[in-house]
Order: sequence, then structure tokens, then C-alpha cells
Amino acid sequence: MKRVTRDEIAARVAKDIPEGAVVNLGIGLPTRVANYLPTDKDIFLQSENGVLGMGPAPAPGEEDYDLINAGKQPVTLLKGGSYFHHADSFAMMRGGHLDICVLGAFQVSRFGDLANWSTGEPGAIPAVGGAMDLAAGARDVFVMMDLQTKEGVSKLVEQCTYPLTGLKCVSRIYTDVAVFQIEPGGVVRVVEDMSGAGEEELRRMTGLDLVF
Repeated sequence: MKRVTRDEIAARVAKDIPEGAVVNLGIGLPTRVANYLPTDKDIFLQSENGVLGMGPAPAPGEEDYDLINAGKQPVTLLKGGSYFHHADSFAMMRGGHLDICVLGAFQVSRFGDLANWSTGEPGAIPAVGGAMDLAAGARDVFVMMDLQTKEGVSKLVEQCTYPLTGLKCVSRIYTDVAVFQIEPGGVVRVVEDMSGAGEEELRRMTGLDLVF
């Protein structure tokens, strides 16, 4: 089984974002999605620190650190893009104006519950931050994550054991092995087996009764 790379996961997410969508890319792995959005589609990237109309990462040497995303990474601004107050950005997020947000996760349950801000380990970040607002406010929540921890434990689980960010909010999960759709009643459907793992191996890896 050949696991796909993080850039391949980002490219796969980008493929599922429709034209005209307003999208927030979370800190970390989701920021890579910006580099794979098709140039022939109008897709509007929003950042919780107050930017709408972000483009891909700037070329080396062309960074402007007055123009950054929520993860403090330099970004570009597309023609017609804008920046605004942090409070306006959160009003946009909480008011249901985002079509999609893309977040990382420590765990996602088969019901779509999301845990992505703390494992409870010493030194962990002290609060959930904007992820809670994104999970509650966006029409669709996409998650990008490795399917398993380094110890081989599935991060797609029956029930989350880490502190929750949101309940029943995740609609689709993109991993280094497969893409999963969360459906009503806790049904997890395999949309695409990107690694060629096969049905039995995916069931073994997740411990879930997956639908294909």
C-alpha cells in the first residue's frame, strides 16, 4: 500500500471545491490547498484574521509579512481581494457565510464529531480558538489528516476521546489512504481508495464497518 503525500491530499481537496465557493483554510496542512486551486475557477479564500481573496503562497523572496494568513504564513492577494477587521471576519464565519472550511484533526468520529485542538498533553494549546466558530458556521467542514497516528491507531473513530471542537459537523475526510464521506446515522462511506488498500484493509485500519 502506497500512502499519498500531503500535497496529493491537498490537490484532492482542491478538486472538490466548486466554483464560487467561499472557503476558509485552517492552520497547518489545509493551507496547502491554496496552491492547487484551479486558475480557471473563481474560488474565494477567507482567513479568520481578516482577509478575503487570498491567492497561492508567494514566490521565494516576494513575501510580504504585512499580508499573512491566520497561521502567520505570507500569502498573496488576488485582484479584488480585501482585508478587514478581525471582528468582521468572525461575523462572517459565525453568520453562515462560508461554504466550506478545511481543518486538520486529531480525531473525527463516524458521526462527524471533530476533535482538533487538544490532546490533553502537557504544553498543549490552551483554547480551541477559531476552529469552533468555523466548525459551527461553515456549511461544509472538510478535514485533512493522516488516517492513523504514528503508533498505527486510527484517527477516524467510533467516538472521539479528545476534547471536542464541534458535534456532527464534518462532512468529508481526506486522508493519506482514502477519502471518506460522513452520512446520516454514523454511516462512513469510502468515496475513493487513493492508496489501493482495499476494502478489508480499510476496515481493519479504522475498525469501522465502512460502506463502499
